[in-house]
Amino acid sequence: MKIVYQNVVWLLSFVAYNYLCFANKQNAITVGAFFSEENSQARLAFESAIYTTNLMQDNVHYNPHVEVIPKMDSFQCSKILCNLTQHYGMAGIFGPPSLTTTPIVQSICANLEIPHIQINWRPSTPFSERDTFLNFHPDPELLFQGLAVIVKSLQWRSFVVLYESNEGLIRLQDVLKIQNYNKDNKYNTILVKQLGPGPDHRHVKYFVDVLYLLSLFRPLLKEIHNSTETHIILDCAIESTIDVLKQAKEVKLLESVNSYFLTNLDAHTLDFSVLDTAANITTVRIINPGDPNFERALQNWQQYADVHYPELNINLKPFSIKTETALMHDAVQMFIRGVNELHLTGAIEPQKLGCHSGHRWRDGLRISSYLKAKIDPSGITGPVKFDPVGRRINFTVYLVEDNTVIAEWHANNPESINHLRSENDTLSASIKSLQKGVVIVSSRLGPPYLMERKPRYEGEIITGNDRYEGFSMDLIKAIADVLGFKFEFKLAKDGKYGNYDPKKKEWNGLIKDLLDGKAHLAICDLTITHQRREVVDFSMPFMRLGISILYKKAEMKDINMFAFLDPFSIEVWIYTATLYLAISVIIYFVARMAPGDWENPHPCDENPEELENIWDLKNCLWLTLGSIMTQGCDILPKGISSRMIASMWWFFSLIMTSSYTANLAAFLTTDKLESSIGSAEDLAKQTKIKYGTVEGGATQAFFKESNYSTFQRMWTNMAQSKPSVFEKNNGDGVRRVQTTKNRMYAFLMESSQIEYEIETKCDLKQIGGWLDSKGYGIAMPIDYPYRSAINTAILKLQEETKLTQLKNKWWKKMRTEPSCPKGSSEEKSAELALANVGGVFLVLAIGVSIAFCISVLEFLWNVRNVSVEEHLTYLEALKVELIFALNVWITKKKTKPKISESSSSHSGGDAKSIAQSILHGAGSFLHLNMLNKIGTPSRDE
Repeated sequence: MKIVYQNVVWLLSFVAYNYLCFANKQNAITVGAFFSEENSQARLAFESAIYTTNLMQDNVHYNPHVEVIPKMDSFQCSKILCNLTQHYGMAGIFGPPSLTTTPIVQSICANLEIPHIQINWRPSTPFSERDTFLNFHPDPELLFQGLAVIVKSLQWRSFVVLYESNEGLIRLQDVLKIQNYNKDNKYNTILVKQLGPGPDHRHVKYFVDVLYLLSLFRPLLKEIHNSTETHIILDCAIESTIDVLKQAKEVKLLESVNSYFLTNLDAHTLDFSVLDTAANITTVRIINPGDPNFERALQNWQQYADVHYPELNINLKPFSIKTETALMHDAVQMFIRGVNELHLTGAIEPQKLGCHSGHRWRDGLRISSYLKAKIDPSGITGPVKFDPVGRRINFTVYLVEDNTVIAEWHANNPESINHLRSENDTLSASIKSLQKGVVIVSSRLGPPYLMERKPRYEGEIITGNDRYEGFSMDLIKAIADVLGFKFEFKLAKDGKYGNYDPKKKEWNGLIKDLLDGKAHLAICDLTITHQRREVVDFSMPFMRLGISILYKKAEMKDINMFAFLDPFSIEVWIYTATLYLAISVIIYFVARMAPGDWENPHPCDENPEELENIWDLKNCLWLTLGSIMTQGCDILPKGISSRMIASMWWFFSLIMTSSYTANLAAFLTTDKLESSIGSAEDLAKQTKIKYGTVEGGATQAFFKESNYSTFQRMWTNMAQSKPSVFEKNNGDGVRRVQTTKNRMYAFLMESSQIEYEIETKCDLKQIGGWLDSKGYGIAMPIDYPYRSAINTAILKLQEETKLTQLKNKWWKKMRTEPSCPKGSSEEKSAELALANVGGVFLVLAIGVSIAFCISVLEFLWNVRNVSVEEHLTYLEALKVELIFALNVWITKKKTKPKISESSSSHSGGDAKSIAQSILHGAGSFLHLNMLNKIGTPSRDE
């Protein structure tokens, strides 16, 4: 406060000094100004500029004359102006701000050739170089062109132009030219709507209540909300802007997906924090608050307000200064400098003129012409330059977001815009804005992307996002952790992905939620397609995949250890075994009857007394068995009839053995053959196996719209199949593949989902490779302002391999069912397992075991014979025979010695004779030479 008091004292002293010392030396020049409000910033700037000028110079004194006139009363305005020119003499007229009263003021000033300084926008009208009109407001045509270039730089593919008055529509004429409107095009990028009368209009302000005023714009805003447009260009009075935005928030048109571009040059003075919104609001201004000239001017205004209007308690802030205030300052400063410079060459003396006198001020045209040719580089709205008719053609438009200038448009380079914010700064600002609100994420249930989570313990209450789990939930959590925003999961009402219904002319599923504004993002196994990209945007793909074929594996038969018996039926085996026994018996009898099979047992004896026949039943069985086993026999029949029977048996054995061998090979390899369906071409070439897709999904659309002949043929086949081959979802398609008999159905679906299904469903497999290549992406409204931030987060997750980790988690680790073995039975189809031929081993083991048992019985029977012949006890004979059998080095065996009659008659002899008898028997059995020394030698036979 001390500094303020010091400034006040200094100013008062300086004023008194100037008044006392130079009052008589000054030339008084009266300058008039018209305002619509008693206490406006522009009036403060006008009076402050003139007051400061009078303090700083002594050659010319300016007398300000301020009039507050009605906005809509042109007649009253003309009377006031004529009265001023007649009684005071005006060197210049500033204002008025109203478009209604401006023409009459301009007409009077032009008639009297009094410089008319305008600081507000007005539609372009034809002027001449002799007009005394100058407008410090940017030239409308250039400004409109700049707005169009700025809108193009926003890269909005579609938007709504919302204007309040017809003047606003004029201001946006260049923006509307961005699109060549086509009535028949359903994707026209510009929708034009008029706000209508707002609460600022006098003709409704006094006879409607406040509640009505607050709802004037709501119906129109609801209509825009229902149109799914998220980008709005708003042109309305600064007094109505906050009201419009508040009502937009009430109809959910001020969400994070919405972006607003406010064309009012004073929109930067509004406090948008009262809206508490995450929507992106972009404004424009021609003031640079950081300019030193602006800071000095602001300080002068504040000091003047503190001295002359202390009761108003005016507190000026850099971002609260309106455009007309800055323009008024520049206009007064440039006018005063111009008049001062002209005054040096010739005195400027205003004249009292009547509006109907027919006289003109001789210096008016001189002043206006000089100002038109002059360039003022020190304006707080930038350098000031006019064209020959008084329109300002040099200015800069600043594009502002969150009080930060992000781009500049210069009138001297109207075709381009200079972006001031780097990509990193843009990304940081986008993330900061995203963190303000809660992102609504729409999804659908479908493993492994999203599933309902079960309580981990009894009594656990699950709410919010904790109700769900899956790949989609983990993915959005990871993205949210990177960007730092909050989200809320919601399920699509119809549970569909999102397709366009030509009959209803609307989208469904997740896409509908985005278009209706019910969600900001949509995430699941949502395929990026060109149809969906016409109405929504997608992030970069977080998963790559392609369409493939899900098919059922060949059914594995029950393991049969006796599969080697399958080549012949049970009847054939029974008939063959029976025939084997029958032929053996027949050969036995035929051989006994055939003379050729009776042979001389002693070839050296030419006249034997006896003939022998070797074809006993045992040898007959051996002959037939060796033949059918293709091993032959060491003895063969010699009779004609017996040989004929043997030949017929051999022929039968040849056929049966060859047939068995061929059928055995076929039976053992039947289950190992690969499926005849190995690709989409194989499916297209046949009609027996049916195949289908999800009804209304991206896979169905792929075949429906494909130009490739194979896929066209497949689509025709699918579309004509009865019953329908299409399923409601992937789960139904998988179940149909599993339950269809004889593997007569295949399902076409995304490869990633096939990987998930075959991980635990071991009866399924994937056939062939990808039929196309595509990706899953996160859907969002068109021109979503945070798309780049989300793409950056996904890219970061990819580089850190977190996406791969998430897929491995939900495709394998989190599965409740056991995973299938890595090496499937079909992959080992070239091998014969032990189970296929185990019966052969079993037969071998059983046969060898029976043969061993028979050998044991033969051995025991032989021991019994030895004990009887040698008059030994059974155990003694068993001991001797076992010792001999276990002595593997002995390969020869003597015949049994005959026992002498004396020895045999003394059955109860002494021990020595018994021992000798035992040793004689053992010697004959074991070939021991030592027995010759103990017992009686054997007699020759």
